Amino acid sequence: MLSKHRSLPTIIGNLLRRHVHGRRNNDINAVIGTFQHPHHSAHCFFSSTSGGSETAPFDRSVKLKQRTRAAETCRQQHYYNNKNGSNNDNVPSQLVLPYDYFHREIAQRLVDRLDDINIRENGEGGFPLALEIGAGAGFVHEALIDGCADEDDENDLLLLDTTTGDGGTENVLYSGRGGVRKLVQLDSCSAMLHRDDGYATTTANNDSSSSKTICETYKLVAEEEGPFPFPDGTFDLVISSMAFHWINDLPRLLTEIKRVLKPDGCLLFALPGGNTLPELRSSLVLAELERTGGVSTHLGPYVDLSNVGSLLTGTGFKLPTIDVDDIQIGYPNMMVLMEHLGRMGEGNACLNRKERVGLGTFVGAACLYDELYPAEDNGDGEDESIVASAQIIYGIAWKEHEAQQKPLERGTATHKMTDIAVTKTMG
Repeated sequence: MLSKHRSLPTIIGNLLRRHVHGRRNNDINAVIGTFQHPHHSAHCFFSSTSGGSETAPFDRSVKLKQRTRAAETCRQQHYYNNKNGSNNDNVPSQLVLPYDYFHREIAQRLVDRLDDINIRENGEGGFPLALEIGAGAGFVHEALIDGCADEDDENDLLLLDTTTGDGGTENVLYSGRGGVRKLVQLDSCSAMLHRDDGYATTTANNDSSSSKTICETYKLVAEEEGPFPFPDGTFDLVISSMAFHWINDLPRLLTEIKRVLKPDGCLLFALPGGNTLPELRSSLVLAELERTGGVSTHLGPYVDLSNVGSLLTGTGFKLPTIDVDDIQIGYPNMMVLMEHLGRMGEGNACLNRKERVGLGTFVGAACLYDELYPAEDNGDGEDESIVASAQIIYGIAWKEHEAQQKPLERGTATHKMTDIAVTKTMG
Protein backbone atom coordinates (compact mmCIF):
# COMPACT_ATOMS: atom_id res chain seq x y z
CA MET A 1 0.00 0.00 0.00
CA LEU A 2 2.92 2.34 0.69
CA SER A 3 4.71 3.88 -2.26
CA LYS A 4 8.15 5.39 -2.31
CA HIS A 5 6.82 8.18 -4.59
CA ARG A 6 4.28 9.47 -2.03
CA SER A 7 4.89 10.92 1.41
CA LEU A 8 3.25 9.43 4.48
CA PRO A 9 1.07 12.52 5.24
CA THR A 10 -0.22 12.39 1.65
CA ILE A 11 -1.15 8.72 2.02
CA ILE A 12 -2.92 9.40 5.32
CA GLY A 13 -4.77 12.37 3.88
CA ASN A 14 -5.95 10.34 0.91
CA LEU A 15 -7.15 7.57 3.21
CA LEU A 16 -9.12 10.02 5.34
CA ARG A 17 -10.68 11.77 2.36
CA ARG A 18 -11.59 8.42 0.80
CA HIS A 19 -13.32 7.35 4.01
CA VAL A 20 -15.13 10.61 4.59
CA HIS A 21 -16.23 11.39 1.04
CA GLY A 22 -16.31 7.91 -0.48
CA ARG A 23 -18.61 4.97 -0.35
CA ARG A 24 -18.16 4.54 3.41
CA ASN A 25 -19.56 7.93 4.37
CA ASN A 26 -22.49 6.33 6.18
CA ASP A 27 -20.13 4.23 8.28
CA ILE A 28 -18.19 7.31 9.33
CA ASN A 29 -21.40 9.08 10.30
CA ALA A 30 -22.25 6.08 12.44
CA VAL A 31 -18.84 6.28 14.05
CA ILE A 32 -19.30 9.99 14.78
CA GLY A 33 -22.72 9.27 16.23
CA THR A 34 -21.20 6.58 18.41
CA PHE A 35 -18.57 9.02 19.63
CA GLN A 36 -21.19 11.65 20.46
CA HIS A 37 -23.45 9.18 22.27
CA PRO A 38 -23.29 9.74 26.05
CA HIS A 39 -22.67 6.05 26.69
CA HIS A 40 -19.63 6.04 24.42
CA SER A 41 -17.79 8.92 26.04
CA ALA A 42 -14.01 9.00 25.79
CA HIS A 43 -13.74 11.30 28.79
CA CYS A 44 -10.46 9.74 29.86
CA PHE A 45 -8.73 11.37 26.89
CA PHE A 46 -10.06 14.84 27.73
CA SER A 47 -8.92 15.11 31.33
CA SER A 48 -6.72 18.06 32.10
CA THR A 49 -3.33 17.55 33.61
CA SER A 50 -2.59 18.35 37.21
CA GLY A 51 0.52 18.97 39.17
CA GLY A 52 2.91 16.18 40.01
CA SER A 53 6.45 15.00 39.83
CA GLU A 54 8.12 15.71 36.52
CA THR A 55 9.69 12.27 36.57
CA ALA A 56 6.44 10.43 37.30
CA PRO A 57 4.74 9.25 34.09
CA PHE A 58 1.21 8.99 35.52
CA ASP A 59 -1.21 11.29 37.29
CA ARG A 60 -2.53 9.07 40.08
CA SER A 61 -5.32 11.51 40.97
CA VAL A 62 -6.70 11.34 37.43
CA LYS A 63 -6.46 7.56 37.46
CA LEU A 64 -8.43 7.49 40.73
CA LYS A 65 -11.17 9.63 39.17
CA GLN A 66 -11.29 7.44 36.08
CA ARG A 67 -11.64 4.24 38.07
CA THR A 68 -14.24 5.80 40.39
CA ARG A 69 -16.33 6.86 37.43
CA ALA A 70 -15.93 3.45 35.81
CA ALA A 71 -17.07 1.71 39.00
CA GLU A 72 -20.08 3.98 39.45
CA THR A 73 -21.09 3.55 35.81
CA CYS A 74 -20.76 -0.22 35.95
CA ARG A 75 -22.73 -0.32 39.18
CA GLN A 76 -25.69 1.20 37.33
CA GLN A 77 -25.76 -1.50 34.66
CA HIS A 78 -27.70 -3.93 36.86
CA TYR A 79 -26.83 -7.06 34.93
CA TYR A 80 -27.04 -10.11 37.14
CA ASN A 81 -26.16 -13.74 36.75
CA ASN A 82 -27.96 -16.14 39.07
CA LYS A 83 -25.71 -19.20 39.35
CA ASN A 84 -28.46 -21.28 40.94
CA GLY A 85 -30.71 -20.82 37.92
CA SER A 86 -33.47 -19.23 40.00
CA ASN A 87 -34.79 -15.69 40.17
CA ASN A 88 -36.22 -16.12 43.65
CA ASP A 89 -33.04 -15.24 45.56
CA ASN A 90 -33.07 -11.87 47.25
CA VAL A 91 -29.32 -11.46 46.74
CA PRO A 92 -27.79 -12.21 43.33
CA SER A 93 -24.83 -14.55 43.43
CA GLN A 94 -22.68 -12.48 41.10
CA LEU A 95 -22.71 -9.13 39.36
CA VAL A 96 -21.92 -9.67 35.68
CA LEU A 97 -21.02 -6.60 33.65
CA PRO A 98 -20.18 -6.36 29.93
CA TYR A 99 -16.86 -4.57 30.52
CA ASP A 100 -15.31 -7.03 33.00
CA TYR A 101 -14.38 -9.67 30.43
CA PHE A 102 -10.72 -8.72 30.04
CA HIS A 103 -9.81 -8.23 33.71
CA ARG A 104 -11.72 -11.39 34.64
CA GLU A 105 -9.89 -13.44 32.00
CA ILE A 106 -6.44 -12.19 33.04
CA ALA A 107 -7.18 -12.89 36.71
CA GLN A 108 -8.25 -16.43 35.83
CA ARG A 109 -5.06 -17.04 33.83
CA LEU A 110 -2.97 -15.62 36.66
CA VAL A 111 -4.53 -17.88 39.29
CA ASP A 112 -4.07 -20.84 36.93
CA ARG A 113 -0.34 -20.23 37.30
CA LEU A 114 -0.77 -20.38 41.06
CA ASP A 115 -1.95 -23.96 40.61
CA ASP A 116 1.37 -24.77 38.94
CA ILE A 117 3.39 -23.74 42.00
CA ASN A 118 4.23 -26.64 44.29
CA ILE A 119 2.47 -26.50 47.63
CA ARG A 120 5.04 -25.95 50.34
CA GLU A 121 5.40 -28.57 53.04
CA ASN A 122 5.29 -26.12 55.93
CA GLY A 123 2.61 -27.82 57.95
CA GLU A 124 0.00 -25.36 56.70
CA GLY A 125 -0.08 -26.06 52.99
CA GLY A 126 -0.17 -23.50 50.22
CA PHE A 127 -0.23 -19.77 50.93
CA PRO A 128 -2.55 -19.21 53.92
CA LEU A 129 -2.39 -15.40 53.99
CA ALA A 130 -2.28 -13.42 50.74
CA LEU A 131 -2.24 -9.75 49.80
CA GLU A 132 -3.71 -8.53 46.52
CA ILE A 133 -2.47 -5.17 45.25
CA GLY A 134 -4.92 -3.30 43.04
CA ALA A 135 -7.78 -5.66 43.82
CA GLY A 136 -10.37 -3.71 41.85
CA ALA A 137 -13.74 -5.42 41.75
CA GLY A 138 -12.34 -8.68 43.13
CA PHE A 139 -11.59 -10.71 40.02
CA VAL A 140 -8.63 -12.51 41.63
CA HIS A 141 -10.78 -13.57 44.59
CA GLU A 142 -13.41 -14.78 42.15
CA ALA A 143 -10.75 -16.87 40.39
CA LEU A 144 -9.42 -18.22 43.69
CA ILE A 145 -12.82 -19.65 44.62
CA ASP A 146 -13.70 -20.71 41.08
CA GLY A 147 -14.62 -24.39 41.05
CA CYS A 148 -14.18 -24.76 44.80
CA ALA A 149 -17.92 -24.62 45.35
CA ASP A 150 -18.60 -27.72 43.26
CA GLU A 151 -19.92 -30.58 45.30
CA ASP A 152 -17.76 -33.11 43.44
CA ASP A 153 -14.57 -31.22 44.36
CA GLU A 154 -15.34 -30.88 48.06
CA ASN A 155 -12.79 -33.53 49.02
CA ASP A 156 -10.06 -31.46 47.39
CA LEU A 157 -10.77 -28.40 49.52
CA LEU A 158 -8.76 -27.61 52.61
CA LEU A 159 -11.16 -27.68 55.55
CA LEU A 160 -10.28 -24.89 57.95
CA ASP A 161 -13.02 -24.58 60.54
CA THR A 162 -16.59 -25.54 61.31
CA THR A 163 -18.76 -23.39 63.58
CA THR A 164 -22.40 -23.37 64.57
CA GLY A 165 -24.19 -20.06 64.28
CA ASP A 166 -27.54 -18.78 65.46
CA GLY A 167 -30.40 -21.12 64.78
CA GLY A 168 -28.12 -24.13 64.56
CA THR A 169 -26.72 -23.18 61.13
CA GLU A 170 -23.40 -24.88 60.45
CA ASN A 171 -20.80 -22.56 58.89
CA VAL A 172 -17.92 -24.34 57.15
CA LEU A 173 -14.78 -22.42 56.14
CA TYR A 174 -12.56 -23.64 53.31
CA SER A 175 -9.48 -22.27 51.61
CA GLY A 176 -9.38 -21.32 47.95
CA ARG A 177 -7.03 -22.39 45.19
CA GLY A 178 -3.38 -22.40 46.14
CA GLY A 179 -4.30 -22.95 49.78
CA VAL A 180 -5.24 -19.27 50.22
CA ARG A 181 -7.26 -19.06 53.42
CA LYS A 182 -7.59 -15.28 53.71
CA LEU A 183 -7.07 -12.62 51.06
CA VAL A 184 -6.43 -8.98 51.93
CA GLN A 185 -7.69 -6.88 49.01
CA LEU A 186 -5.91 -3.53 48.79
CA ASP A 187 -6.93 -0.76 46.40
CA SER A 188 -6.77 3.03 46.36
CA CYS A 189 -10.20 3.35 44.71
CA SER A 190 -12.92 2.72 47.28
CA ALA A 191 -15.70 2.77 44.67
CA MET A 192 -14.01 0.05 42.62
CA LEU A 193 -13.05 -2.03 45.64
CA HIS A 194 -16.62 -2.01 47.00
CA ARG A 195 -18.35 -2.08 43.62
CA ASP A 196 -19.83 -5.53 44.06
CA ASP A 197 -20.58 -5.33 47.77
CA GLY A 198 -23.96 -6.82 48.62
CA TYR A 199 -23.60 -9.74 46.25
CA ALA A 200 -23.22 -13.24 47.61
CA THR A 201 -19.67 -14.30 48.51
CA THR A 202 -20.69 -17.47 50.30
CA THR A 203 -22.09 -20.64 48.81
CA ALA A 204 -25.13 -22.16 50.40
CA ASN A 205 -25.78 -25.88 50.14
CA ASN A 206 -29.12 -27.39 49.27
CA ASP A 207 -29.46 -28.09 52.97
CA SER A 208 -30.42 -24.73 54.48
CA SER A 209 -28.90 -25.76 57.81
CA SER A 210 -25.35 -25.35 56.51
CA SER A 211 -23.28 -22.96 54.41
CA LYS A 212 -19.64 -22.76 53.44
CA THR A 213 -17.33 -19.83 52.91
CA ILE A 214 -14.34 -20.17 50.61
CA CYS A 215 -11.31 -17.91 51.11
CA GLU A 216 -12.25 -15.11 53.48
CA THR A 217 -11.49 -11.56 52.36
CA TYR A 218 -10.72 -8.24 54.00
CA LYS A 219 -10.93 -5.04 51.95
CA LEU A 220 -8.53 -2.19 52.66
CA VAL A 221 -8.49 1.21 50.95
CA ALA A 222 -4.83 2.24 50.68
CA GLU A 223 -2.40 3.53 48.08
CA GLU A 224 -1.00 0.77 45.84
CA GLU A 225 2.35 2.54 45.57
CA GLY A 226 2.93 2.07 49.32
CA PRO A 227 4.09 2.15 51.98
CA PHE A 228 1.79 -0.63 53.17
CA PRO A 229 0.37 -0.62 56.72
CA PHE A 230 1.71 -4.10 57.50
CA PRO A 231 4.68 -5.28 59.56
CA ASP A 232 7.63 -7.06 57.99
CA GLY A 233 7.13 -10.68 56.98
CA THR A 234 3.32 -10.70 57.09
CA PHE A 235 2.17 -12.46 53.92
CA ASP A 236 2.88 -15.80 52.28
CA LEU A 237 1.78 -14.53 48.88
CA VAL A 238 1.45 -11.14 47.18
CA ILE A 239 -0.61 -11.22 44.00
CA SER A 240 -1.56 -8.48 41.55
CA SER A 241 -3.55 -8.57 38.33
CA MET A 242 -3.52 -5.61 35.92
CA ALA A 243 -2.42 -3.00 38.47
CA PHE A 244 1.35 -2.57 38.14
CA HIS A 245 1.15 -0.66 34.84
CA TRP A 246 -0.21 2.46 36.59
CA ILE A 247 2.52 2.55 39.25
CA ASN A 248 4.97 5.47 39.02
CA ASP A 249 7.83 3.83 40.94
CA LEU A 250 7.91 0.08 40.35
CA PRO A 251 11.29 -0.55 42.06
CA ARG A 252 10.03 1.08 45.26
CA LEU A 253 6.82 -0.94 45.11
CA LEU A 254 8.71 -4.20 44.61
CA THR A 255 10.95 -3.35 47.57
CA GLU A 256 7.87 -2.75 49.71
CA ILE A 257 6.36 -6.04 48.56
CA LYS A 258 9.55 -7.84 49.48
CA ARG A 259 9.39 -6.28 52.95
CA VAL A 260 5.87 -7.55 53.72
CA LEU A 261 6.55 -11.04 52.34
CA LYS A 262 7.63 -13.85 54.62
CA PRO A 263 10.91 -15.63 53.82
CA ASP A 264 10.28 -17.90 50.84
CA GLY A 265 7.15 -15.87 50.13
CA CYS A 266 5.89 -15.63 46.56
CA LEU A 267 5.13 -12.67 44.31
CA LEU A 268 2.73 -13.42 41.45
CA PHE A 269 1.62 -10.70 39.04
CA ALA A 270 0.26 -9.90 35.59
CA LEU A 271 0.69 -6.58 33.78
CA PRO A 272 0.43 -5.29 30.19
CA GLY A 273 3.67 -5.37 28.25
CA GLY A 274 5.17 -2.89 25.82
CA ASN A 275 3.42 -4.43 22.80
CA THR A 276 -0.07 -3.63 24.09
CA LEU A 277 -2.55 -1.76 21.85
CA PRO A 278 -0.01 -0.97 19.11
CA GLU A 279 -2.85 -0.56 16.60
CA LEU A 280 -4.59 2.13 18.64
CA ARG A 281 -1.33 3.90 19.38
CA SER A 282 -0.19 4.08 15.75
CA SER A 283 -3.64 5.09 14.46
CA LEU A 284 -3.86 7.99 16.89
CA VAL A 285 -0.29 9.09 16.17
CA LEU A 286 -0.77 9.04 12.39
CA ALA A 287 -4.11 10.84 12.56
CA GLU A 288 -2.81 13.51 14.91
CA LEU A 289 0.30 13.99 12.81
CA GLU A 290 -1.82 14.57 9.71
CA ARG A 291 -4.38 16.81 11.45
CA THR A 292 -2.20 18.92 13.75
CA GLY A 293 1.36 18.35 12.56
CA GLY A 294 2.49 16.90 15.91
CA VAL A 295 1.94 13.99 18.26
CA SER A 296 1.07 13.61 21.95
CA THR A 297 0.81 10.79 24.45
CA HIS A 298 -2.40 8.78 24.12
CA LEU A 299 -1.38 5.50 25.75
CA GLY A 300 0.65 5.04 28.89
CA PRO A 301 4.22 3.75 28.69
CA TYR A 302 4.23 0.03 29.41
CA VAL A 303 7.05 -2.02 30.87
CA ASP A 304 9.07 -3.83 28.26
CA LEU A 305 9.38 -7.58 28.61
CA SER A 306 13.18 -7.41 28.66
CA ASN A 307 13.12 -5.14 31.74
CA VAL A 308 10.87 -7.23 33.98
CA GLY A 309 13.55 -9.71 35.00
CA SER A 310 16.05 -6.99 35.85
CA LEU A 311 13.41 -5.19 37.93
CA LEU A 312 12.82 -8.32 40.00
CA THR A 313 16.45 -9.26 40.52
CA GLY A 314 17.43 -5.63 41.13
CA THR A 315 15.05 -5.44 44.09
CA GLY A 316 16.32 -8.66 45.64
CA PHE A 317 13.81 -11.25 44.43
CA LYS A 318 15.06 -14.74 43.64
CA LEU A 319 14.21 -17.36 41.04
CA PRO A 320 12.18 -15.11 38.72
CA THR A 321 10.03 -16.81 36.09
CA ILE A 322 8.42 -14.78 33.31
CA ASP A 323 6.08 -15.76 30.48
CA VAL A 324 3.91 -13.88 28.02
CA ASP A 325 0.42 -14.16 26.54
CA ASP A 326 -0.49 -12.41 23.29
CA ILE A 327 -4.23 -11.75 23.16
CA GLN A 328 -6.31 -10.34 20.30
CA ILE A 329 -9.89 -9.08 20.66
CA GLY A 330 -12.25 -7.90 17.92
CA TYR A 331 -14.36 -4.72 18.13
CA PRO A 332 -16.84 -3.04 15.77
CA ASN A 333 -14.74 0.15 15.56
CA MET A 334 -12.16 2.18 17.43
CA MET A 335 -14.75 4.23 19.31
CA VAL A 336 -16.22 1.09 20.89
CA LEU A 337 -12.71 0.01 21.88
CA MET A 338 -12.14 3.39 23.55
CA GLU A 339 -15.49 3.11 25.33
CA HIS A 340 -14.53 -0.28 26.73
CA LEU A 341 -11.16 1.03 27.89
CA GLY A 342 -12.90 3.88 29.68
CA ARG A 343 -15.47 1.61 31.34
CA MET A 344 -12.63 -0.66 32.50
CA GLY A 345 -10.89 2.32 34.10
CA GLU A 346 -7.98 1.98 31.67
CA GLY A 347 -8.08 5.47 30.15
CA ASN A 348 -5.12 7.72 29.51
CA ALA A 349 -3.65 9.10 32.76
CA CYS A 350 -0.25 10.30 31.57
CA LEU A 351 0.99 13.58 32.99
CA ASN A 352 2.06 14.92 29.59
CA ARG A 353 -1.18 14.16 27.78
CA LYS A 354 -3.05 16.88 25.90
CA GLU A 355 -5.83 18.74 27.67
CA ARG A 356 -8.11 18.02 24.74
CA VAL A 357 -7.88 16.09 21.49
CA GLY A 358 -10.03 17.24 18.59
CA LEU A 359 -12.92 15.27 17.20
CA GLY A 360 -11.32 15.27 13.76
CA THR A 361 -8.29 13.45 15.14
CA PHE A 362 -10.45 10.72 16.66
CA VAL A 363 -12.52 10.29 13.50
CA GLY A 364 -9.36 10.18 11.41
CA ALA A 365 -7.79 7.64 13.76
CA ALA A 366 -10.92 5.49 13.54
CA CYS A 367 -10.73 5.54 9.74
CA LEU A 368 -7.06 4.61 9.76
CA TYR A 369 -7.63 1.87 12.33
CA ASP A 370 -10.39 0.36 10.21
CA GLU A 371 -8.20 0.51 7.10
CA LEU A 372 -4.88 -0.66 8.53
CA TYR A 373 -5.95 -3.23 11.14
CA PRO A 374 -9.10 -5.03 9.96
CA ALA A 375 -10.24 -8.14 11.78
CA GLU A 376 -10.32 -11.44 9.95
CA ASP A 377 -13.75 -12.73 9.04
CA ASN A 378 -14.21 -15.93 11.05
CA GLY A 379 -17.72 -16.54 9.77
CA ASP A 380 -19.22 -16.47 13.27
CA GLY A 381 -21.56 -13.58 12.46
CA GLU A 382 -20.14 -11.28 15.13
CA ASP A 383 -19.70 -7.57 14.41
CA GLU A 384 -15.91 -7.38 14.59
CA SER A 385 -14.35 -4.95 12.12
CA ILE A 386 -11.03 -4.23 13.87
CA VAL A 387 -8.66 -6.13 16.11
CA ALA A 388 -6.91 -4.94 19.30
CA SER A 389 -3.78 -6.69 20.59
CA ALA A 390 -2.60 -7.00 24.18
CA GLN A 391 0.67 -8.40 25.49
CA ILE A 392 0.27 -9.69 29.05
CA ILE A 393 3.41 -10.41 31.09
CA TYR A 394 3.15 -12.90 33.96
CA GLY A 395 5.84 -13.01 36.61
CA ILE A 396 6.65 -15.25 39.57
CA ALA A 397 9.44 -14.42 42.02
CA TRP A 398 10.39 -15.42 45.56
CA LYS A 399 11.78 -13.73 48.62
CA GLU A 400 15.15 -15.18 49.61
CA HIS A 401 15.27 -18.16 51.96
CA GLU A 402 18.10 -20.43 53.03
CA ALA A 403 16.28 -23.49 51.71
CA GLN A 404 16.15 -22.15 48.14
CA GLN A 405 18.50 -23.58 45.53
CA LYS A 406 21.51 -21.36 44.92
CA PRO A 407 24.31 -21.41 42.33
CA LEU A 408 27.74 -22.52 43.50
CA GLU A 409 30.39 -19.90 44.07
CA ARG A 410 32.56 -18.97 41.14
CA GLY A 411 35.66 -21.15 40.90
CA THR A 412 34.26 -24.22 42.66
CA ALA A 413 33.59 -26.22 39.48
CA THR A 414 35.23 -29.64 39.27
CA HIS A 415 34.71 -30.23 35.54
CA LYS A 416 35.30 -28.22 32.41
CA MET A 417 32.67 -27.64 29.77
CA THR A 418 34.92 -29.35 27.23
CA ASP A 419 34.79 -32.51 29.36
CA ILE A 420 31.00 -32.57 29.06
CA ALA A 421 30.48 -31.74 25.38
CA VAL A 422 33.04 -31.67 22.61
CA THR A 423 32.14 -30.78 19.04
CA LYS A 424 34.26 -32.49 16.44
CA THR A 425 34.56 -31.17 12.91
CA MET A 426 35.55 -33.27 9.95
CA GLY A 427 38.72 -32.05 8.28
